[in-house]
Amino acid sequence: MQKEKRKNFYMVSKEILPEAILKTVLVKEILDRGDALTVNEAVERVGLSRSAFYKYREGVFPVCEASKEKIITISLSLEHKSGVLSNVLNTVAQMKGNVLTINQSLPLQNVANVTLSIDTTKIKENFTGLIRKLYDLEGVKKVEIVGQS
Repeated sequence: MQKEKRKNFYMVSKEILPEAILKTVLVKEILDRGDALTVNEAVERVGLSRSAFYKYREGVFPVCEASKEKIITISLSLEHKSGVLSNVLNTVAQMKGNVLTINQSLPLQNVANVTLSIDTTKIKENFTGLIRKLYDLEGVKKVEIVGQS
């Protein structure tokens, strides 16, 4: 039995990617949202050939999607107010994330730093949606992804 060839991955700024790859990402997003029912419809909408889409579709995806079924570690700066951390944890739970670890510093200048490790296996959408929802919560000053495995 031959060993499967290991794939290499690189994080690249979208500004330097060729147009066909960027359009492939757009087609995938359109299909994921259900804004188009067929690949034909989606590629026509963005002006990409079907062959280019099929060539690149398995090799291009957002960084957040690469960590699906993985553990992410996020750092948050939270106002020192009752219920802020509880709202963060409830939001993670509502999106089907599983909090594995919580580390919280003592508040300094009315801000507490919290680090969460979250199992993202059951989160339906990519975890950027989770990050946006956390950032929108009252009392959340900062949210950053500091690691993924």
